[in-house]
Amino acid sequence: MSKFSALFTLAALLVTTSVAQPSFSGPVPVPPADARPDVLRRAYLQRVNETLDWYQNAITPAKPLTREQILVKLVRKQGDAQVSQRVLELMAEPQSGDMFWMFPWTAVSFAGRDQLSPEARAAIRDAWRTYFPMRGDTENHWTMYYASLFLMSEMYPDEPGDTWFTGKSSAENLAEAREYLIHWLDLSTTIGQGEFNPTHYIGEYAIPMLYLATWAKDPAMRQRGRMKLDWLMADLAANTLNGVLRGPNARTDDTSVIERWNALASYFSWTMFGNTPPPSGYGGWGIYFAIVAENYELPEVIRRIAVDRGSDFVQRDLKRSRRRWRYSDVEMAPICKTNYLRRDYAVGSYQGGLSDPIQAHVWDVTWAVPDPRGVHNTIFSAHPLSSAQVMQTYFTELPDAMIDGLSSQGKPSYDVPDKILGCSPYEKVFQDLDTVIALYAIPEGVRFPHINGFFSRDLVNVTEDKSGWIFAQGGNTYLAYRPLAGYEWQHLLGYRQLPSQGGGYRWERVDHGDKGDKLLHSPHRHNGTIVQAASASEFASFDAFRAAINALPLKFSLAPVPSVTMQTLRGKRVVFTYGEAPVVDGKPVDYAQWKLFEGPHLNAEKGSGILTITHGQLSRVLDFNTLTITDQVTQ
Repeated sequence: MSKFSALFTLAALLVTTSVAQPSFSGPVPVPPADARPDVLRRAYLQRVNETLDWYQNAITPAKPLTREQILVKLVRKQGDAQVSQRVLELMAEPQSGDMFWMFPWTAVSFAGRDQLSPEARAAIRDAWRTYFPMRGDTENHWTMYYASLFLMSEMYPDEPGDTWFTGKSSAENLAEAREYLIHWLDLSTTIGQGEFNPTHYIGEYAIPMLYLATWAKDPAMRQRGRMKLDWLMADLAANTLNGVLRGPNARTDDTSVIERWNALASYFSWTMFGNTPPPSGYGGWGIYFAIVAENYELPEVIRRIAVDRGSDFVQRDLKRSRRRWRYSDVEMAPICKTNYLRRDYAVGSYQGGLSDPIQAHVWDVTWAVPDPRGVHNTIFSAHPLSSAQVMQTYFTELPDAMIDGLSSQGKPSYDVPDKILGCSPYEKVFQDLDTVIALYAIPEGVRFPHINGFFSRDLVNVTEDKSGWIFAQGGNTYLAYRPLAGYEWQHLLGYRQLPSQGGGYRWERVDHGDKGDKLLHSPHRHNGTIVQAASASEFASFDAFRAAINALPLKFSLAPVPSVTMQTLRGKRVVFTYGEAPVVDGKPVDYAQWKLFEGPHLNAEKGSGILTITHGQLSRVLDFNTLTITDQVTQ
């Protein structure tokens, strides 16, 4: 998340007063798999109002209103003279934030239409002339930018270009915003979203879509916002384990890549599904959704996908990489995701390679825990790539300052050798159910030519077997991890955010010693990792699981490139060689045939713009070609 959202989150965390215990420190919610619609709706609105209450209860006469508190007062029809005066003070010098400034003040403009003084409304409007927010360079930036510009241009129609920071008239702004939003919706519903399954940035998509669905005058744009919000929530539901979003992710961060729950996505799971606690401070951004959340009603079919898991399932999705500007023959590479969900654990991956250069997370096994707060319930490996050329492939800033500037933007780990966040062009991954094989062939001269394996502090029974397998247990999940080259154990250093002398903040590394997470450091350019998961209930004992894994046929070599031939615990014969298509039971995997969605719950053909959402007898079809929603109950 950007430095601005990080600051908002920090501000939220500093607020401690509340009438009742907030859900982020309360018991873990246990939602009913089935309940009456009125009961579910009432519980949803209670969670929304809890978010609003928390911000309103923090208002004190001694402190000026924050922007979030202004919004809460306006939503609750308490827009008094104090609110208008505070708006005037904030508009006297708009704070930098670009599109992160735009969409919150769009929300204030609409929530305060009938409550703010004429002077306060005029001050906000004039800021859209004098303040020049940059458009940014990522998918979420453009979504927020154009959704905000669309709504504000509708609010102030027929105004000339000299009243807007763009220099364009209201009609021109509206046309440009509409064109981009429709383009992005077409792209994401036909070949997949680029920032897929983001742990934090889900808010930067869900919030603008809800604003369009709530405030757009154009009925077609209102419908698009509502439908895309359904699409986002369905994708979230199918990729969560007890409400916790796991990998793979196009965008995550150094915290939530290991503490899977600790992300804004958990706020949306809590709000929508009621099956996990929200993160502290309701994720910082949760308030911006909550102010108009009453205008959205989660379809029952999506809720059931999240909370009613009757059996194991495999879901395959097609996404796309971040846009590439240079050093590539393709503009956006296809990302083929595999997601295997069981009661005790989930396994997810994409085929490796570059998706997003900084914050991608390619694969993991995540196990279920009774309370996910503070738990590092995941295992994976990664190549800690740091490359100026790769950065230049995806970004247009001056190359000399690209890598050095990342730390101040809240991405401190990019250029450190022990990082566990990010993707690499030298990593190829294949998953079959709960077996993952990751192969690495790193050329000479590449910075950080080694592999990092993440071993959680919360694992138990960690055993280095003479066979070469490392066995462990997380929750009710047995895990077998096979490094294909030699390794050593290191402490995984954490991060602590501290203020800097020149303003802003800096990052300090923290060594938690033997009580912290461990890093399996393997200093070999040709390398690989195999992970096999299973439920503890499948075996008489942990030793029985170890015996079953050691009995599986396994052959591998690292030259000329890594190659594995093995039988999985599920009886599949897999042959996977770096740079070649994986072969399962004699049949090559054809990624070109990957559908946009394929599984028991989400199905869509590539290029169709039509998503069918299914659970049991319930189905909902979102058709972006006709902008129609069709619900059906089968007998």
